[in-house]
Amino acid sequence: MNKTFKIYAIIFIIIMVILALLEVNKKEVTDWRKNFDPNEKSPFGLFVFNKEVKDLFKTHLKKIDETPYDYYNENKKDLHNILVVEKEIDKQSWRSILGEVSKGSDAMLIVNKIPKEISDSIGYYISQISFDEQNVLKLTDKKYLNDFMILDKFPSGRGFSYIKPSVEVLGKTVEKNNSDQANFIKVKFGKGNIYVHSEPLFLTNYYLLKPGNIRYAQDVFSYLNDKETLWFVEAASAKASSRFFMRFILSKPALKYAWWVFLGGLILFIFFNAKRKQRIVPIMEPLKNTSVDFVKSIGNLYLQEGDFHDMMAKKAQYFLNKVRMDLLIDTQNLDNEFAKKLQLKTGRTMEMINEALDLIRKAQDPYASVMKEDLTRLNKVLDEILR
Repeated sequence: MNKTFKIYAIIFIIIMVILALLEVNKKEVTDWRKNFDPNEKSPFGLFVFNKEVKDLFKTHLKKIDETPYDYYNENKKDLHNILVVEKEIDKQSWRSILGEVSKGSDAMLIVNKIPKEISDSIGYYISQISFDEQNVLKLTDKKYLNDFMILDKFPSGRGFSYIKPSVEVLGKTVEKNNSDQANFIKVKFGKGNIYVHSEPLFLTNYYLLKPGNIRYAQDVFSYLNDKETLWFVEAASAKASSRFFMRFILSKPALKYAWWVFLGGLILFIFFNAKRKQRIVPIMEPLKNTSVDFVKSIGNLYLQEGDFHDMMAKKAQYFLNKVRMDLLIDTQNLDNEFAKKLQLKTGRTMEMINEALDLIRKAQDPYASVMKEDLTRLNKVLDEILR
């Protein structure tokens, strides 16, 4: 037995002992990810709903495991109900759904974010977000007054902040620290209706297993007419992920550990062999970093030109880009709603936010008169907000 083999054997034994200790001391961790998977038993999966869905619908329910576009291209259906629960669906499929609704079918979309294809067709709705830790879901119909659901785990807080007169509000979210906001609406489209619910959490395992919560789900689905219901449970993106060849191996703990041990052993084998056969690498001087010199040159150029307006515009553009990328706030409209969101996420005073917005508007105005003091104040305020 040579020395190299002994080293490999010792390393392998150490790895196996470490993995065994980790497996023995491993604690079960609850998966709180919002996966909305019909076969997932985690708190925010749809396993319970998938088992009870036939009892929620009086008529025949059919699960469709292909995209709406492919399904409707191959099948001609009479008037029916369409159900979509938090799924990524392509634009062509949304057009197919709208085509069926215009003929007289009804569609119920239980989604956290309204698809653009739908919002463009029925009107644009701004989805506002609340940060309350607890929400209460209620329906506006008086006969459902006693049927409500309390969301105490990671509610999305999404709702509709702009409602057209032609839209009927069927449900709302009640919060302790905020005013009520609509979360369930009905829109007439052609000969059919589109129902949109912005909080899909009420269908998850965690909430349906609580006593009494099933009544709220029954009330929501009672708005659909007594027709055959097609539930599109899998979109093209989900199919692609299910075909991933490593999905089965990584889903089984024993196979997953074996796979990582194999990869670790292969890396060690390559490392030791490469180390023995590696030739001498010549020393190469690293490239000089001239970034600081370049920035200084550009700064001096702007200072010599004295174009404070252009410098303000670039500073404002950089700030808005940081807000979009880091704070995830839409900067298309610098209105009161934008100021409120920026204030909530940065914690700065509303006076500072409004002052910054005034300076940004001045920087974006090509005809505004800009002084050096304006540039200095803008730079100070924006840096303070993002600090």
